[in-house]
Amino acid sequence: MVRELQTSGASNAQDGASVKITFKLYASLTPLLPGTGTDHATGVEVDPGTSVLDVIDQFKVPRESAHLVLLNGVFIAPEERHKPLLQDGDTLAIWPPVAGG
Repeated sequence: MVRELQTSGASNAQDGASVKITFKLYASLTPLLPGTGTDHATGVEVDPGTSVLDVIDQFKVPRESAHLVLLNGVFIAPEERHKPLLQDGDTLAIWPPVAGG
């Protein structure tokens, strides 16, 4: 389960066993951030064992639009996104495919 951090910094978790991460979305994905997100980022709490795909799905980011996924600046390949990689203090950043020339 993924929960947006309360603005007071208080935890929403019932047992205190949650992982706090920074979640960033860029370009056309930015509107999918919860209402309190600023500068493309918001704090969220996730349950231990939450995967990158769990966060992507919770925030309704279309999987095909999660083109570049970085966890603490390291690329996470699509075949690795189902693994429970998230730890307290992590930053998960997602960009859609880009085109131009």
